[in-house]
Amino acid sequence: MADRAFARLPLPPAQLDNLASLGFTQMTPIQAASLPLALAGRDLIAQAETGSGKTAAFGLALLAGLNPRFFGAQALVLCPTRELADQVAQELRRLARAQDNIKTVVLCGGVPLRNQAASLEHGAHIVVGTPGRVLDHLERGNLVLDGLRTLVLDEADRMLDMGFMDDIAAVARRCPADRQTLLFSATYPEGIAQLARQFLRDPQRITVEKKQDVSHIVQHWYEVEEGQRLDAVVRLLRHHRPDNALAFCNTKQQCRDLLAVLRGHGFAALALYGELEQVERDQVLVRFANRSANVLVATDVAARGLDIARLGAVVNVDVTPDPEVHVHRVGRTGRAGEKGLALNLASMDEMGRVGRIEQLQGQPARFEPLASLQDQGMPPPPPMATLQIQGGRKEKIRAGDVLGALTGEAGYTREQIGKIDVNEFSTYVAVARGIAQQAASRLDRGRIKGKSVRVRLLDD
Repeated sequence: MADRAFARLPLPPAQLDNLASLGFTQMTPIQAASLPLALAGRDLIAQAETGSGKTAAFGLALLAGLNPRFFGAQALVLCPTRELADQVAQELRRLARAQDNIKTVVLCGGVPLRNQAASLEHGAHIVVGTPGRVLDHLERGNLVLDGLRTLVLDEADRMLDMGFMDDIAAVARRCPADRQTLLFSATYPEGIAQLARQFLRDPQRITVEKKQDVSHIVQHWYEVEEGQRLDAVVRLLRHHRPDNALAFCNTKQQCRDLLAVLRGHGFAALALYGELEQVERDQVLVRFANRSANVLVATDVAARGLDIARLGAVVNVDVTPDPEVHVHRVGRTGRAGEKGLALNLASMDEMGRVGRIEQLQGQPARFEPLASLQDQGMPPPPPMATLQIQGGRKEKIRAGDVLGALTGEAGYTREQIGKIDVNEFSTYVAVARGIAQQAASRLDRGRIKGKSVRVRLLDD
């Protein structure tokens, strides 16, 4: 593994020290294959899955070319969704800790344009955003790319699937011709080749062999009639009783229908699909990640970039037509060396899809009768509840300020406080469910950083 050490890269000592502090010692395969070329200034087409370390692969390359004293956009990262853009920006900020005052701005829909325009006025070295919103700022003159050195197209295949081809092309045409372009994509459809021909200069193509290892994930298959499907999900959850579960549906309507059924049976369930307002999407993601809900129902596109550290089970409500998507779905459980659990429902009409999944995984789908499921009672309720504080990074609120207010004047222990997420305009804090209402009232009457704040308990 010595040849994969980050220390062999031409990076400053401070950056190598920062990587070591973040736990980055050995490069992943995509990092080892792409970073030497990217740091040498080459354009790249790299095939890489979510979770392969690709953000650090392009992040270290774009950071190496930044001039901290020039407060114009020098790197632009285009992403398919707000969730992925936020995740990428967070990772870039961690990677940039070794450099002086590097500012990263996120430009995505669902947030007022004027607030983003104000952020851009103060200068930004790195811009991360979705193609439509980035193009909007370019057309309004809020964003200028004259000093751009690096353009990154992250999950380019997904952006094409979502209809962003024209927007990507329009943004790329506004970038300097002598920029470096790094394109990352899980697959290589014709649209990617078309993008490469138009906007990349003599690109080096990198393909890292994917590891489709789901051997540590126990998969159960159940045949259902179409009309049984949603009630079968309830039976699965009451039999296996996972602490939390991510349920995948192929359509938005199926998400809505399943959400209604689950809530009708008393589950603390949330849904994530394409038509939600951005504030709603943020709240859903935060509440599920901080263990304030025990079931999240989602479509594949909406869940792109979502990474839950300890996920009890994945439920495939519908069989996906793409076998690789199935592997990606079930790979959300069983992370960090733990055993995973995948519960799969399939009708007779979906057996052809099941066959393709069997072929890809190299193992048969062993079906069990629904009648074998026994009602073991409801899974444990979510241990946490979420408080929303009106105020975030714009008001200079930090996680430590919120923790201090709750453990100081409000009188709670550190063990009663969970994850704290500070967004641009709101802050979300998980607290033990038993104290949630009281904690909301105490914070609402108290102060954070010497200022009164408005606080409410998020509940359905």
